[in-house]
Amino acid sequence: MKEAEKNNSAAWWQPAVMMFVKLSGWIAGPIIIALYLGKWLDKKYNSSPRLLIICIGIAFFVSMIGLTKEAVREYKKIDRLGKSGKTEKE
Repeated sequence: MKEAEKNNSAAWWQPAVMMFVKLSGWIAGPIIIALYLGKWLDKKYNSSPRLLIICIGIAFFVSMIGLTKEAVREYKKIDRLGKSGKTEKE
């Protein structure tokens, strides 16, 4: 019985950590890729900060789209859990 209680008590924080990792990935991933790609393109075409700034701007929009989609997915999941909890209590 203690083993089951231990498993249940350890699992309460996992969904929050997973959501944090996903959202952080949507912020950091595109920006890091844009930094390396922008620097490489600037070096290749000798257009010092121009292509780096363009890549970072594109990465910002990609991050916003990814964050929005992930947030909507999580809100729907929370809404489903809330509705299923209400029907079980009634």
